[in-house]
Amino acid sequence: MSSLDLIRGHSFHGRKGDVTNAFRYSVDYVLLDAEANVRGPRLFSRNRGNLTSVQDRDHGGAPGQGRGPSWAREVLDAHGIAFDGPLMLLAQPRLLGHVFNPVSFWLAYDGGALRAVIAEVTNTFGDRHCYLCAHPDGSPITPSDRIEAQKLFHVSPFQPIAGGYTFRFDIRADRVGVWIDFAHDKGGVIATLCGPRAPLTDRAILRSALRRPFGARRVLALIHWQALKLWWKGARYRTRPEPPVREVSGGPAPEAIRKAS
Repeated sequence: MSSLDLIRGHSFHGRKGDVTNAFRYSVDYVLLDAEANVRGPRLFSRNRGNLTSVQDRDHGGAPGQGRGPSWAREVLDAHGIAFDGPLMLLAQPRLLGHVFNPVSFWLAYDGGALRAVIAEVTNTFGDRHCYLCAHPDGSPITPSDRIEAQKLFHVSPFQPIAGGYTFRFDIRADRVGVWIDFAHDKGGVIATLCGPRAPLTDRAILRSALRRPFGARRVLALIHWQALKLWWKGARYRTRPEPPVREVSGGPAPEAIRKAS
């Protein structure tokens, strides 16, 4: 498993229900060993500025106040998930210092098998909530597995906080696939991230920066453009509620966490 890869992927979103909408756009993610001393190309840095970078303060906690992989290990340990590594992070990198990740993923491996995933969801209001995906018996997550989680977090103002998610992960040596199916009694959304996996190089960074020069700003612009389209189509707008008190939900919770909730 490489310690630093580029996923030149595509994201698809399809809205289900009385007001339908669908779009597909290209997006760049990196997949890296979050605890390794990554020696990447000259145009990429870890925890310092560069053309592109991944910084711990963007992940593992509130946006801009993250603690990186130490936070992820604490979450997994609190839920009784043992693994021998590596701990990988799948996320959009900063481009010229700016980043916005609608969803990033912490991938915990044990004996070469995917043991758990923390889906780190961030909305455009600056809130964040994480969903822990793991089997109750601790068995590996395979590409055919579906893992369910109750929705607790406000993401789109055009969707309710109701229903639940079904996650599916297919992380291969040459390709990455993530499928998230959100369903409630009146509709939902299917969201995907799929793309080939290849070593991150300076040439690949420059190519991506030229093709998508605004990076995460482009992602934000696309999100707001699709929101405008939904409003125009008559979708109901919901005001932002307070985010959940708990930072992480889902997963095999030990008794102490059950009592605390």
